Amino acid sequence: MDDLATYAENTWCPGCGNFGILNAFKKAVRILEADGMPRRDLSILAGIGCHGKIFDYLHLSGFYSLHGRSVATAQGMKLGNPRLKIVVFAGDGDAYGEGLAHLLFAAKRNSDITVIVHNNGTYGLTTGQATPTSARGFRGPSTPHGNLEAPFNALALMLSAGATFVARGYPMKLDHLANLFVRAIGHEGFSLVEVLQPCVTFNNTYDLYNQSVTELDVTPDTFEDSLGAARRTDRLLIGAMRDTAAESYHRQLMGDWRPAEARATDARRLEAIRKVVSG
Repeated sequence: MDDLATYAENTWCPGCGNFGILNAFKKAVRILEADGMPRRDLSILAGIGCHGKIFDYLHLSGFYSLHGRSVATAQGMKLGNPRLKIVVFAGDGDAYGEGLAHLLFAAKRNSDITVIVHNNGTYGLTTGQATPTSARGFRGPSTPHGNLEAPFNALALMLSAGATFVARGYPMKLDHLANLFVRAIGHEGFSLVEVLQPCVTFNNTYDLYNQSVTELDVTPDTFEDSLGAARRTDRLLIGAMRDTAAESYHRQLMGDWRPAEARATDARRLEAIRKVVSG
């Protein structure tokens, strides 16, 4: 029996790369549990898009956020209850379009959250418009004559913003992807895992990725080497491109204080209200 599954009917297109992400994440959760992380300490969020349906298919606590706002929500949750390991699922349009400012500042301040970006280079839920990572020439409802813009390199952008863990994975390398999720969630600080997620309906990239995806042998030692790995165009490198230690934002801001656990009792709150009301 799959105790991480829910009753929700899966409505992803057959062959969608999201199935691999879902199964890799389930495997990662079980690895983390075996290593001693209680499932109650894991919380998930999702934005709006095909990726967001993963929230319905995982029997885990969390919050369904707004388009582009899941990273902001996750940061607030982490400050409220630092004990939680928080994982955000986002799409490329959701994270790199509507939510880019939140993503950049989460990386800049080293917020201890993990962001998993389902990057399919299209707004699949709304029938295939171009996103910030769509290839030049991509044809969709918003670019019927071909996308004129070059895609930006989100991994290079996250590295430049100060992300302390940056990785790329591919659903057809399921065990490899699961291990990246484990490393990202275990990392204290901002973690981003971009997943090359083929959209079989609007942007089927399986053949391209199967030919060009190459696993990194080791995590680059220097920032310059990490940036070089992220910028490679002859091959699509998968693996951890940056993994460095730095104090997380909640520890800098609050030390070991945990607001959710240190909150006042109902009796203390009532007494404080009485004092205010009585003048």
